[in-house]
Amino acid sequence: MRSFRVFATLRDMEFVFRYRSQEITSEQIGFIRQLIAAHPGATRRRLSLLLCEAWGWKQVNGAPRDMVCRGLLLGLDRAGHIALPPPRQLRFNPTTRYQAGRQKATALEIDTTPLVVALRALPPLEFRSVRRTPQEPLFNGLLEQYHYLGYKQPVGEHVKFLVCAGARPVACFAWSSSAHYLGCRDRFLGWSAAARRKNIRLLAYNSRFLLLPWVEIRCLASHLLARMTGMLSAEWERVYGHPIYFVETFIDPERYRGTCYRAANWKVLGGTTGRGKNAWSKKPNRPIKEVLGYPLTPHFRDLLAEI
Repeated sequence: MRSFRVFATLRDMEFVFRYRSQEITSEQIGFIRQLIAAHPGATRRRLSLLLCEAWGWKQVNGAPRDMVCRGLLLGLDRAGHIALPPPRQLRFNPTTRYQAGRQKATALEIDTTPLVVALRALPPLEFRSVRRTPQEPLFNGLLEQYHYLGYKQPVGEHVKFLVCAGARPVACFAWSSSAHYLGCRDRFLGWSAAARRKNIRLLAYNSRFLLLPWVEIRCLASHLLARMTGMLSAEWERVYGHPIYFVETFIDPERYRGTCYRAANWKVLGGTTGRGKNAWSKKPNRPIKEVLGYPLTPHFRDLLAEI
């Protein structure tokens, strides 16, 4: 990761803590202690931003890697290596956001009368990027109410699209950072470990696709997928300062066949192991999913192989 390049010159120093597979040295911990002592009134967020500035931890778009840094500081504090100031704000409760999303959707009195027309007869479709807009609670509430997995707050880079036909919402798309390691996908891309570490940020994961249950329009789902993937890279570059070259999703074959993805020319790459990222026993502990992928440019393999 770009944010941890500072560690590359410290290999010969003794490390006392490991964070995200990186070795944190006693010298670095000493620096953090000095930073905390030099700013006795600073909040945890302020300390995180100061450390990002001191170590040059920035995203591609120039924004500080605040959440990564805060995770490091919290881990060091819990391990007893540093002493952070007490938190000044109540911990975020995602249930509150879900409740707010449901109330907002109800307050707007969403029209749920069946929408049964030919695709060509639909009003013009509008893809609205709603993250950090007044329509985000509506988006979250629709997923919570109508998607079988509910709403889950994404982590890392992510975008949210609400698709409307005229004034009526018809679909929701949630996209987020891809899995760091996925065997069938990595083999399909021909990735080396080094290429995967460098270029994983150039992939996106379709974590949610919801066609609202009162919408019954033949071929609409695959049509929306095709249009969505056509504009995704530009939106990602606008928000995060870099493009996307490949997208992926998981399908539960016990529930769905992924018909709309297949109709939109997504390719079945293989299956998951059913272990998840925290399965220390190496035994399956969740349903095995099909992995589907779709390239956003003809030269995706060459672009993703660059080191």
